[in-house]
Amino acid sequence: MKSPLAPGIRLITSFSRDSWYRGFILFLTFIFYTAYHLSRKPISIVKSELHRNCSTVIRPADLNVTNNATWCDWAPFDQDNYQTLFGVLDNCFLIAYAIGMFFSGIFGERLPLRYYLSFGMLMSGLFTALFGLGFYWNIHSLAYYAFIQVMNGLVQTTGWPAVVACVGNWFGKGKRGFIMGVWNSHTSVGNILGSLIAGVFVSTAWGMSFIVPGIIIATTGILCFFFLVEKPEDVNCTLPQHHGDQESGEAEPLLQNSPHVDRTINSVISTDSPEVVEDHTQAISFCGALSIPGVVEFSLCLLFAKLVSYTFLYWLPLYISNVAHFEAKAAGDMSTLFDVGGIVGGIMAGLVSDYTGGRATTCCFMLVAAAPMLFLYNYIGQRSLGTTVGMLLVCGGLVNGPYALITTAVSADLGTHESLRGNSRALSTVTAIIDGTGSIGAALGPLLAGLISPTGWNNVFYMLISADVLACLFLSRLVYKEAQGWCGRASRVRGFKEI
Repeated sequence: MKSPLAPGIRLITSFSRDSWYRGFILFLTFIFYTAYHLSRKPISIVKSELHRNCSTVIRPADLNVTNNATWCDWAPFDQDNYQTLFGVLDNCFLIAYAIGMFFSGIFGERLPLRYYLSFGMLMSGLFTALFGLGFYWNIHSLAYYAFIQVMNGLVQTTGWPAVVACVGNWFGKGKRGFIMGVWNSHTSVGNILGSLIAGVFVSTAWGMSFIVPGIIIATTGILCFFFLVEKPEDVNCTLPQHHGDQESGEAEPLLQNSPHVDRTINSVISTDSPEVVEDHTQAISFCGALSIPGVVEFSLCLLFAKLVSYTFLYWLPLYISNVAHFEAKAAGDMSTLFDVGGIVGGIMAGLVSDYTGGRATTCCFMLVAAAPMLFLYNYIGQRSLGTTVGMLLVCGGLVNGPYALITTAVSADLGTHESLRGNSRALSTVTAIIDGTGSIGAALGPLLAGLISPTGWNNVFYMLISADVLACLFLSRLVYKEAQGWCGRASRVRGFKEI
């Protein structure tokens, strides 16, 4: 009697070839952008090591010092204006990132994504490592670290438009909110891993807190060069539906069982030569992308949402260290809870927006809820360990949920908007405009935090709450439009029942 097929093999062959490729691309791009965020995080962890409270540090007996108050600090951050200097470093990166992002999308539409991403990750690895080498080369020049931050900000712009364009090429609209909500957890996973890796070395040799992440992102760049597939047609896979999916169903959702699958291992990986499909559509112009309905509103909303998110990204460990009096490593580890909440918030935002069809309403609701939670975190968040953990998780979910939804599912929706009449080369430019505008807020947030924090952390949180409220206001027209659509559908359903 012939033995049945092994359960593991039955599982493998139960999914179509298209589904395996989609899952592989989703996993690969997840790894890529995790590495991007992983390499950005060390600066926020190392800040509390570059300027410390030297009165609490045991001084080596053989060390000859001239200033007892700053002997353990790393010049030039041993001065009274160290918070301003940290703000300079943050903004060198973020302003370069914001400016570069508007051009990155244009390049991303015109260059092969595989080459573009590989180059960006290799250069990001180089400049991240060069920052850490300043420790071993004993460099105390602010200009050196500022220059490295500017260059790193520019090369890091290669990541987001390219990975969103790649995922948008492979997935249709129907389940995009949930799929991209899960996928966008790479931001928080990268922040968490970056914090933990940097925390391992921060108290002994902070240079390694940059060098190790630099090596990791450079390695993923090599992985990208050898394995990334930009479009389904490059490997003879089925093209996704970008319009009408919510009415007719997703054409090829992730890991959909196929009734017409060849039940052999060879069906998973095809050895056929891919048919070359040429795309004759022209890349969309900058003004053309701005004219897509919703791009301007979501871009301005993201400006303020990202202002809040990146202020936490760059200043939360220092805030915890100053207010709760944690050591640098403990503060960095505690700050990862904000990103854990962000993972859940991004997934929930995607699920709710898929179910309701209201991307703007979902974002607005979470932003409204975030404002009072930020106020409460500042006033009661440090009273006990349990309160700190709970408030960080909730604030992370409410702050990062809208940010995640706008930069992923919303950007992909607008980049494949029906007004484009099938132009597949708009996605990277639309993504770059939205994230580039948001990156202006990402630059403003840490800068304002650096300027305001000397007057008290309360004022920093008032600034963050105001930004949340402004983000809601920019979505008001779209929320009203979505509400009108729901009311119209409800009226049609009632009329149908009466008939």
